[in-house]
Amino acid sequence: MIRFIPELIITSGREVIVQHAQAGEEACCVLLLFPHLSQVHVDAIKHDQGRLLITARSGTDHSICQRCGISAGRRHSRYRRRLHDLPVSGRPILIELEVRRFFCDNPTCVVRTFVEQIPDLTQRYARRTPLLRAALEAIALALAGRAGARLASVLGLAVGRSTLIRLIHALPDPEIGQLTAVGVDDFALRRGSSYGTVLIDMTTRRPIDLLPDRQADTLADWLRPHSDVEVICRDRASAYAEGAVKGAPQATQCADRWHLWHNLVQAVERSVTRHRPCLSDPPDDGPEQPERASAAQTTARQGSTRFAERTRAKHARIHELKAAGHSLRAIARQLRMGDRTVIRYAHAASPEELLWGQWTNKPSAVDDFKPYLHQRWQAGERNATRLLKEITALGYRGSYGALSTYLRPLRAARPVAPPAPSVRKVTGWLATHPDRLEDAHQLQLATVLDRCPELTALLKHVRTFAIMLTKRRGQDLPGWLAAVRADDLPALHAFAGGLERDLDAVTAGLTLPWSSGPVEGHVNRIKMLKRQMFGRAGFLLLRKRVLLTT
Repeated sequence: MIRFIPELIITSGREVIVQHAQAGEEACCVLLLFPHLSQVHVDAIKHDQGRLLITARSGTDHSICQRCGISAGRRHSRYRRRLHDLPVSGRPILIELEVRRFFCDNPTCVVRTFVEQIPDLTQRYARRTPLLRAALEAIALALAGRAGARLASVLGLAVGRSTLIRLIHALPDPEIGQLTAVGVDDFALRRGSSYGTVLIDMTTRRPIDLLPDRQADTLADWLRPHSDVEVICRDRASAYAEGAVKGAPQATQCADRWHLWHNLVQAVERSVTRHRPCLSDPPDDGPEQPERASAAQTTARQGSTRFAERTRAKHARIHELKAAGHSLRAIARQLRMGDRTVIRYAHAASPEELLWGQWTNKPSAVDDFKPYLHQRWQAGERNATRLLKEITALGYRGSYGALSTYLRPLRAARPVAPPAPSVRKVTGWLATHPDRLEDAHQLQLATVLDRCPELTALLKHVRTFAIMLTKRRGQDLPGWLAAVRADDLPALHAFAGGLERDLDAVTAGLTLPWSSGPVEGHVNRIKMLKRQMFGRAGFLLLRKRVLLTT
């Protein structure tokens, strides 16, 4: 029904009158560029102050009342609406549309008059076309306020950051539909202070809602209207377990396997920490240790003697040249020494004034504590910081440097041994599949296990649980718990006690195929959206972006 009356088109910024174009070609051109104008008469397209101005009017003689849905043809009045549209070739477009107001002849309708609405072009109270609004909504959901406004300006869309945020708030929530499995996890609104809850449809892996806290009653209130939920995937938080029981007692609660393995590794690390002495070789308490220390100290004294001899020789040479009448600067050039060093040697009356610290036989603050240090060194204590704390408690008033200097020969006399593996490394070896361990790590782990039967039993329980988790053998869990109780592993006992308190959910997690992986992915996406919105990431705005951003 389009009718195009040509007046002006744009060519290189100039207005040119169209005289010989055919009406069919004109209509086709308008439909290609502006398909949403197919329901109106386009009277003119012209250049106006850097933008394209399209003048149009409605082409029908009747309209449908938006309240009662009855067609009306009796006109009341007319006026012009100004609508902003998507830009073309970087030029903004403004549509001046003449619309009419009609009388509603339905006596039961609540309105007396109404304004006609053009499909795909106008909406009530709107100053933008649906195309432009959809584009701005997409930009707002992707980039939020400031970044969205910057991108819009590059595309020729004049819009402020607050307008983009208002567009997000005005969007309707997506429909939830029928639910079979729901994933639940918390996320930080303000880390360490306030937290929210995200709910995921595990079938479609899409977020379905955000809750303002992580309380059991809030989750229960959300679950009650959704009686079709059959499975709830969650971590081992007690609040979510309680909320799921209250809100959806018919649903099967499924503990997440990653969290189960993570909690087991934490228990393994506590057990390894408890047996830390088993990670290193036993101290060498042989009688040869004092002899090694004495030999090292003798070597150090020999080194100090050589230093003293060099100092005495330099002192004698400088004073000899000074007595011969050479200036200190000339002496420095001749001996290739620094000016300050030559001055210091020249001002010293004797070489002993230039000797200090370990190069002299002066008494040291460490002397009174040497027997205690030798005793602790033979007992296996090699940490200078801990030794400093111990002798400070006994009255030592010297510095850490003096103690470190005294211990250096003892370290040189001690045979070099490979460092003991850390607790974190041993925990990683225990929690890694044996086929993925390097040969060197397998040897180190075997050495540690030979020293500690408790860690050997721990390794057996870890690998049994890993097989049970990967093969989904939830029916083997009671036997595993009984085996753990039989060994002296307090940290693993605490982990087993937690599993027993949540036995049904843990058994389902080790049996059913459901996992909370999609939920964790959306939690990471929420963190990204929060950083993107800076201080504007309130709960309501964050909820809209999480639910509506694909």
